[in-house]
This record gives sequence, structure tokens and C-alpha cells, in this order.
Amino acid sequence: MLRSLTPFALAAIVAAMPAAADEIGVLDPAIRAQATALMEAGLQDDVGLEFTESLTTEIGPRMAGSDAEWRARQWAMTKLKDLNFQQVYIEDFNIPYWERVTETASVTGNNPQDLAITALGGSKSTAKGGVEAEIVRFASLAELKSAPADSLKGKIAFIDERMVRSQDGSGYGVAVAKRGGCAKAAADLGAVACLIRSVGTDSHRMPHTGGMSREGAFGALPAGALAAPDADQLARLLERGPVKVKLNIQVKTSVSAASGNVIAEVEGSSRKDEIVLIGCHLDSWDLGTGAIDDAAGCGIVVAAANLIQQLPQKPKRTIRVVLYGSEEVGLFGGRAYAAAHADELDKHVLAAESDFGAGRIWRLASGVGEGALEYVAAMQGVVAPLGIIPADNNSKGGPDIMVLGASGVPVLEPGQDGTDYFDLHHTPDDTFDKIDPAAFRQNVAAYAALTYMAAQTDWDFRKAATPESEDQ
Repeated sequence: MLRSLTPFALAAIVAAMPAAADEIGVLDPAIRAQATALMEAGLQDDVGLEFTESLTTEIGPRMAGSDAEWRARQWAMTKLKDLNFQQVYIEDFNIPYWERVTETASVTGNNPQDLAITALGGSKSTAKGGVEAEIVRFASLAELKSAPADSLKGKIAFIDERMVRSQDGSGYGVAVAKRGGCAKAAADLGAVACLIRSVGTDSHRMPHTGGMSREGAFGALPAGALAAPDADQLARLLERGPVKVKLNIQVKTSVSAASGNVIAEVEGSSRKDEIVLIGCHLDSWDLGTGAIDDAAGCGIVVAAANLIQQLPQKPKRTIRVVLYGSEEVGLFGGRAYAAAHADELDKHVLAAESDFGAGRIWRLASGVGEGALEYVAAMQGVVAPLGIIPADNNSKGGPDIMVLGASGVPVLEPGQDGTDYFDLHHTPDDTFDKIDPAAFRQNVAAYAALTYMAAQTDWDFRKAATPESEDQ
């Protein structure tokens, strides 16, 4: 229904909705009305889509620490200044650098054929010309870890675990463990390399890359991901008898490369030292153009903040937009921001991050003080006409803001529909044409309304629950 919802229809629905009991006395009617108007504008917005299209077209892939990521930062500075954001600047930091050079794999012996693979971020190089070894298949990382000592000496481990498709992406947390754990577990057993079934839900010959460590550490072995059909093919061959694979992965590394976070603000007024942060990550993997991961997120938060800054009056609190660098290879941007702003984290009243594609937001989770749940309920009531339902208060925030959440900063998590997100995630197929404009604009509408309410109210999202009276 939302696809054909007009601004006038949205306004009519909102006007007809009775105020929820938990909103009475909580949300100023004028703020509610302005948030609704921002939703209407968001459903018609083109700034976010244009921002995303420009980034993916003019810059393309933006590998962390690369020249392309540097160009993306300069591009973003220009775009944000052109949109009249205040305080547009870059906070520099350095990261260990990894870059793929060569990645091939082929079955040798009686059934020779090429396999579609990609190196995993942080993979070591094989010897020049590659390594040829027998494949040993495991159904899971746990099964690999339980293999006898030295049982893989001179062999290649292959973890053939499938990822479960889900709306909230919960299958990823289970499936991604093998991406980070395969190389070390295999090395401990004497293996020369490690292969995994791609962490994805598609059935195309497009392998999914991804980092082996959230800290950016380089792996213990050469490691690659097989496209799902190629993992199937390898499994079928193994059913027929022993299989050898020749694997050639060559990479370049450096102990230090430049990266950075791009920051822009909508300056507040009476509470301008208090910050509502909305973020995304500017870098991407190098196989596609990083449209859903995460140029879309950047377009969404930039467009939402831009709608608010066009209002006649400044919001009470400052809205800070952070385009994080080097998320994909180790969450470096998130940690660098938290370190650089450690002395003002108590002034961060709320944070949210868009880093799960551009599917429709279908639920709103939070990680706030128990006493602030009435504020979240009020915000939920405003965005409900967009098809968004309430979720729990157990959110830790998106990847880059998790460190803020761990430091006590309250978070919101507008949860997008990720049913097909992992068909595209970290593949060559992550391109601009995969974005549904109507779903994208629904995101802009939600982020604009939620951000405005957080910035324009005096709400304390750290508020503790009120103790029950001893008389009760």
C-alpha cells in the first residue's frame, strides 16, 4: 500500500489516528505535526537517491584505505557543502591496508573445471603460482574445530554451511562465523588454505567477499569464498571421491593507509551542544559499487538531515551526520569517532545508523533507558503510518555506532526488510539498479521524522525507570 501512498493520504491517515495513550503529554502536537510534514516530504524526496547514484557512479567501489575511498571523502565534502550543511570536515585516521590482486580456483585431476571464488578480506597470499591440495569438507565451523589434530596437514579445508534467509538478517550472525573462524581453525590443524561457501542467500555464481576480522587483522591462511553453485558442485564432486583444487590468491598489504570519517552538521539552537547522530559508512567492498552496502544508507541519512535543515527554524539539538570510513575491513571509523569524541559522548543524546540496504523499514527497535521507552513509543506512533511496527529495547545499534552504545549512548535501530539483502551483499551485483526508489524514500521519511523528534524535544533518552512507590 505504501508504494502508492501520497503525501495527502499520509496526512489524512495521521490526522485520523487517535493519539496513543503513551503519547498523551509526551509529544508536543506541534512537533508531531512537523514530523508528519517531514515524512510527507521524505516520500517525495530525490536528494537521497541522487546522492547515492552520484556516489556509486562517479566513485564506484570504495575499498577502505584505497585511492577510491580518498576520492569518496573529497566527493562527499563537496556534496555536503553544496547542500549547505554546516561544519563539514574530515577526521583522519590510519588503518592496515589489504587489497586483492589475483583470485582463481580450479578442480584438477579427472574432472578439471574452474570454480568461481573471491578472496576474503585479510586473506594471506598463496605461494606464487598457487597451491594444489586435497579438499576436506566440513558441514560447519564447529565440525572443523573438532577435527583431529594434524588431520588437515597439507590439505584445504572447505566449510559448506548454508545461510538461512530471514527478514531481519538474523541468519547472518550464524553463517558469518565461518568467515572469521575458518582460516585459524584450519591452520591449527595443519591446512594450507581454507574455502567457505559464501555467506549469502542467493544461488548465483557471484561469490560474497567480506572481512575475516572485525578488528582488521590479517588471517592465518589464504582464504576464499565459493559462489553457492560452485560450493554445490564441489560437494557433489566430493561425493564421487577425493578432489584436489588448485588455489591461487595473491594480495597486497601495507601496515598503514589513510582513511577518515566525513562529518557534517545541522546546527542546533537552544541545545546545540547536544547531539543527535545519524550515520552510515562511506567505504565499500571492491567487487560491486557498494550501492546497498552502504551508499544507500548515506543517501538516506543525508537526505533526512537535509530536509530538517531546510525548515525555517533550527532544531533545538545539533544533528550530526557521520559518513564513517573503513567499516567493512574492521569497524575502524566507528572506533576512531568514539575515541576522537570521547569527551563529548555524554552530550550524544541518541544515535542511529543506516547500514542494512534500502529495503522498507518495518520495525523500530531501541536501546534506551527504561524511563525513555514512552518517548520511543511516541516516536513509533508518528512513523506507524509508514508501515513500521514496534520492536524491543535490546538494540546495540548499527555496526559503527555499537561502540557508542557500549559507551552509554542511547540508540535507535530502524530495522529494514533484509529478506533479499544477502543476495547482493558483498558481491559484484551490489549496484544502484537494485535499489527500489519507493522503499528508499520510505527510509528517508522515517529517518527525517525520527531524527527531528529527537532533536526538537527535550527528551532524555538515558532516563532510568521511575522506582515504584514503596506504598504500592
